[in-house]
Amino acid sequence: MNTHLLSVDSLSKDQVDHLLRVASRMEPIAARRKVTRVLEGAVLGNLFFEASTRTRVSFNAAFCRLGGSVCDTTGFTFSSMAKGESLYDTSRVMSGYCDAIVMRHPDQGSVAEFAEATNVPVINGGDGPGEHPSQALLDLYTIDKEFTRLGKHLGGAHLLLTGDLKHGRTVHSLIKLLSLYEPLRITLVSPPGLEMPSPLVDLVASRGHRVEQRESLDSDFRDLDVVYTTRIQKERFTDELSESFAGVSQDFRVDRAFLDNHCSATTIVMHPLPRDSRPGANDLNVDLNGDPRLAIFRQTDNGIPVRMAIFATLLKVEDLIEKEMRDVRWFVPAQFGADDRQL
Repeated sequence: MNTHLLSVDSLSKDQVDHLLRVASRMEPIAARRKVTRVLEGAVLGNLFFEASTRTRVSFNAAFCRLGGSVCDTTGFTFSSMAKGESLYDTSRVMSGYCDAIVMRHPDQGSVAEFAEATNVPVINGGDGPGEHPSQALLDLYTIDKEFTRLGKHLGGAHLLLTGDLKHGRTVHSLIKLLSLYEPLRITLVSPPGLEMPSPLVDLVASRGHRVEQRESLDSDFRDLDVVYTTRIQKERFTDELSESFAGVSQDFRVDRAFLDNHCSATTIVMHPLPRDSRPGANDLNVDLNGDPRLAIFRQTDNGIPVRMAIFATLLKVEDLIEKEMRDVRWFVPAQFGADDRQL
């Protein structure tokens, strides 16, 4: 892997497979059965200039579980950028303080611009509607684990991507990552005006995958292996798009009725989170909570070993992990969530 992780475009299939193998070796640490200190003394700079809870804390936890420490900043208000500091200056200053940097920024391309000024590893934690490479890697890792559990294989699988496919950086990275593998069937369903960018559709199709675009979820998806739904990102809408979206119905919401009536008992449901759980939201419905097909919390748990693998690989300590492992000394629950199911 290169010095930075800015886009899945920089990853070959072999590099992705290596990262996922390293992530698998991180499982005992992520599950809090083992500890390691391979990054003891290392400092992570977590620069989040856009709202985040899950991704920011996940990166923090992953670095800490490798023995490192974290310096955190959130929002423009509490950064020197509010005083007019450039991305170049911020990057160079942070490089003198930190051994790795994760950055999230609302403007597409800003993280790449930031990375140009430093030789310290930079990870793109999300750049506007651009990309979210670590999310795509943990999504692929989740699909692989779920398929292994169900006795399925990625090759030939049918995946449905639905929701805001225009602004959803997670699906932008995921569809490019999936395109590296054996031919798949990918169905895209989104409200009018929120379709997947055509260059991405063309790229995936050019690599031998069957890509189909539909206008509704009212179809037979009995052969569907994964439904990956995303929140409607109204914060990225133009005024014109906001006005046109006002009349969209609940036809794009994934709920128990959709799964029971259109999908199968083994269809896996994923979401990058956060999901909009408010009444009337066009998002993944809370009536699926407790359903074994709902993989969203297993998905978030998988973010820890995958992000640990990214740090270990960029900082070149992946071969030291097992040598440094020892048992934990504190209480760890058998299941992290009160409603978690043993599958």
